[in-house]
Amino acid sequence: MKKFFSAEPFAPNVGLTLVRMIVGLFLIYHGWEVVDAAKMNEYLTWDSFKQAANGKMLVYAGKSAELIAGVLFVLGLFTRVAAVLTIGNLGYIAFGLGNGVVWYNDQHPFMFVLIAFLFLFTGPGTISLDHYLFKRS
Repeated sequence: MKKFFSAEPFAPNVGLTLVRMIVGLFLIYHGWEVVDAAKMNEYLTWDSFKQAANGKMLVYAGKSAELIAGVLFVLGLFTRVAAVLTIGNLGYIAFGLGNGVVWYNDQHPFMFVLIAFLFLFTGPGTISLDHYLFKRS
């Protein structure tokens, strides 16, 4: 009980793993829309994508990036690559499409950006494929 109230980490690898996997599952959920033609066509009706010459590519690239990053986060494989994909993709959503209004209406993409920065700096933790594949001898 004393350790629970201390400033020392309490099961940091378990915590990192749970957060990493939950974030990954949410990204998979959002990225899975890439296989739903009706949903993708709905995104193409947004002014931001209608006016862009490469609007269709942006929509498909963004949803694909979410799906790929989500799978990588769940597996804990190339976690920093997944973090960079998430920061770029959801940063564009938060600051480009959402006009940087991250404190009330559109905070959910920005929260993914913040969590991705956590994994960019900390890595995936020891319960990950990265740890098993790239650990130092």
